[in-house]
Amino acid sequence: MVFAIFSALLVVVPARGGVKLPALISDNMVLQQGRKVTIWGIADASEQVTVSFEEQKLSATADADGQWKVELAPLKQGGPYEMTVAGKNTLTIHNVLVGEVWVCAGQSNMEMPVGINPLGYSDPVDNYEQEIAQANYPMLRLFNIKKTVAGKPQREVQGQWVVASPATVGSFSAAGYFFGRDLHQAMKFPVGMIQAAWGGTEAEAWTSEDALEANPDFKPLADSWRQRVADFPHALEQYQKNVQEWEKDAEEAEASGKAAVPWPDAPNWKSHFWDPRSESNRPAALWNAMIAPLTANPIAGVIWYQGESNDRYAYEYRDLFITLIRQWRSSWGEGDFPFLFVQLAAFGARGKSANTWPVVRESQEKALALPNTGMVTAVDIGDTVHAHPRNKQEVGRRLALAAESIAYGRKVEYRGPTFKSLRKDNGALRISFTHVAGGLVVRGPSLMGFEVAGEDQKFFPAQGRIAGSEVVVSSSQVPNPVAGRYAWADDPKCNLYSKVGLPALPFRSDDWTVPTQGEIHKEAPNPPPGGSR
Repeated sequence: MVFAIFSALLVVVPARGGVKLPALISDNMVLQQGRKVTIWGIADASEQVTVSFEEQKLSATADADGQWKVELAPLKQGGPYEMTVAGKNTLTIHNVLVGEVWVCAGQSNMEMPVGINPLGYSDPVDNYEQEIAQANYPMLRLFNIKKTVAGKPQREVQGQWVVASPATVGSFSAAGYFFGRDLHQAMKFPVGMIQAAWGGTEAEAWTSEDALEANPDFKPLADSWRQRVADFPHALEQYQKNVQEWEKDAEEAEASGKAAVPWPDAPNWKSHFWDPRSESNRPAALWNAMIAPLTANPIAGVIWYQGESNDRYAYEYRDLFITLIRQWRSSWGEGDFPFLFVQLAAFGARGKSANTWPVVRESQEKALALPNTGMVTAVDIGDTVHAHPRNKQEVGRRLALAAESIAYGRKVEYRGPTFKSLRKDNGALRISFTHVAGGLVVRGPSLMGFEVAGEDQKFFPAQGRIAGSEVVVSSSQVPNPVAGRYAWADDPKCNLYSKVGLPALPFRSDDWTVPTQGEIHKEAPNPPPGGSR
């Protein structure tokens, strides 16, 4: 079904000289077990193509556009195998595994590699040299999609399947690699990780245009970007005229010894005119280029680490994120596959108003209303001055635990203590939790991170103690508390855990309005100085 949609959207130039395959169908690939798998490519029009894999042998004839496909019956885990694809030429795909395929997507905290970051925005992970040296996992495969944008859904991505080894893991997503490694070690099946991540990107860029337009809150944003793209040729023409006129005036001024002619608007725009067509945060741009091509084949699930770039519209994110999850699942057509995500880590050096990231974290948690979703928090392993925590091993471990539980039905705890209820108790508040996993513990000399407020809605730090599966909190400044919060700050200091070592999730018992920077993101941005955002 998805393949037919792509065929209708795009016309592929017929091959000359026989069969050609997309990058995803290549040496070292992993095919999803237990479900039908499409093998496809291009060839000369009317060319017959035969795919042989294990005991299956299927043929198809390329259509007038050179497109062909076959559908393998559900596969059992194993490998390595070989696959042959034969038409006028014969291609052999080596070292193929059948196992579990996961997509790891999001922004810079998912893009952050195990080793030294060539883009320079983050340090390597903790103990990265040792991690790279010990990376010897022949049954774990990695595919890193080249970052690109597109105005329409594409059919192919650029990248290469590689075996997880000291030569390959250093440049791959750290969160994705550690998740795949831990999942493989726990479940013993082959794992394929497909990285689709781009630092600084907003969720709307990863969401289809149709899904955004179907929501009245997001349609104005999609319309605004579409109009800016349509207006771009005229704007560029006018800009070029302005440049020519300025250069002429500047030459005349220099020749006559007059003062230099100031550049209109901003001087640093002269060589950087912003092209909205190539903007990574254009709605649907990354969905079209980096995710839509993946939907032709089944996956086990998705791990997602994003949200920092949507902090200006923290309340909006709860609806936007749910829209994204639903749209991805609908586009794959595989039902409610597991969608696991990371709640934002602590981070304080942003120079922005307080309370933005707590609301994003709360908005992320709202997505748990969808079936087969799982959230792991990173609030306890953040870095006050760096937005990219180096302990990605723990992020991957927690995500792998979530996968074991949600995707594979194992009885393992992946979620830390979670707020259940609150009741008054003689000038204090008794807070109860679920997911206590053997009991509550404090890491440190005293409990940190709790606040209480009275009817005046003014919060003050609270002292607390553990009482069984509850925490009792109070403050001398709030004689009659009615509401409690935990880890409710951009960069909270918090230390409540379960006995299995999982941190308590941030929460608030109230529903009082928290000011943030914006409510609904309705317009495409103005051209930025320097030509990038």
